Amino acid sequence: MLICGNTYNTDDRQDLACSAVARLRRKEGRTLKAGGLWVYDNEIDSIEGTYENGDILAVEDFDGYFMGYGFISTSSRIRIRVLSRRKGNRITAAFLKERVQAAWDYRRRVIDTSSCRVIFGEADFLPGLTVDKYEDVLVVESLAVGAERIKGLVLTALTQVLAADGITIRGIYERSDAKVREKEGLSRYKGFLTEPFDTKIRITENGVRYIVDIENGQKTGFFLDQKDNRRAIHRICKGARVLDCFTHTGSFGLNAALAGASHVLSVDASDLAIEQAKENAVLNGLQDIVEYQVADVFELLPELIRKNELFDVVILDPPAFTKSRNSIKAAARGYREINLRGMKLVRDGGYLATCSCSHFMDPELFARTIREAARDAHKRLRQVEFRTQAPDHPILWSSDESYYLKFYIFQVIDEK
Repeated sequence: MLICGNTYNTDDRQDLACSAVARLRRKEGRTLKAGGLWVYDNEIDSIEGTYENGDILAVEDFDGYFMGYGFISTSSRIRIRVLSRRKGNRITAAFLKERVQAAWDYRRRVIDTSSCRVIFGEADFLPGLTVDKYEDVLVVESLAVGAERIKGLVLTALTQVLAADGITIRGIYERSDAKVREKEGLSRYKGFLTEPFDTKIRITENGVRYIVDIENGQKTGFFLDQKDNRRAIHRICKGARVLDCFTHTGSFGLNAALAGASHVLSVDASDLAIEQAKENAVLNGLQDIVEYQVADVFELLPELIRKNELFDVVILDPPAFTKSRNSIKAAARGYREINLRGMKLVRDGGYLATCSCSHFMDPELFARTIREAARDAHKRLRQVEFRTQAPDHPILWSSDESYYLKFYIFQVIDEK
């Protein structure tokens, strides 16, 4: 199998680290010392030795105390991403394969692996790399210059690890087209890393069948992180009239319909997403239950309120309203508005499923925003459950950026 992107020798024993050493400033490296994996540019006092952008080097504290091995990015504020914190670990192809094996062993125990995220960057101690598995196809996203250097070794190791488990990968596609790559001095790219294949992949999740467009879909083609949350709404959707907002390719709405909803209205602003969602509805024989509408949710919800529409279940799965700390206040206003409108559309005793996928919208702020929306909507909320991302997107407690998805189910009760 041809896998492009490897800039290192594949000798399992070759140490990939160079001899350079980055030394931290006194009293810096707080994130790293707290168990994280990032060193910022303003935390480094000096770098001794010869290195190239993307090379793996050693990191030491101001007094020479060893802190880890990581790859350097000369263009990014995140100057070093740490691969190992253990002194004496040689960073070799064999070391990377051990990382991959550990990631796969973890997922085999915690989730259905037919389609799942198999590598989740820092949370799997392979910073800057994401790999999703859709049945027998892998989709990779590389977001750091160092990750770009080890990408081929990791993908080779992953195909070998899966093969040892009886899983043959027939193709690999790259979706490294996120704008954030430019901060690393990398161009945006998507394309085949193996011989070309049909990029519309059929998968099944929670009993629902989907066609995943890994070439043109959002991110790597599908939001695998909501797998368990989509299953969680089944209990509240039997016989229900459901409003599914920001449906993307229809996943929450299709789960509601499969669970026995009497009618589902699924809404998204993207014509392409709605066309894909309709295709998925037909694939599942649910086209008579799910109605699709292309609309801006922020404009549609007030219109439905004016028409005195009420639903048994309202689902809010918006895109991230903020991708930086600078826009948190504006994002909070957006979350408050859609939750307020959504609550007004839930009949007394009905249910609201609502979430945020922004890391910067922390759990406390998200909860406070929902609480304020309920107060202004004159509704009382009875929490059914709180959930996060599926376990194939593990939350590493020393790596805050790995925790991003917050998901609530509430019963909505009119003030009495």
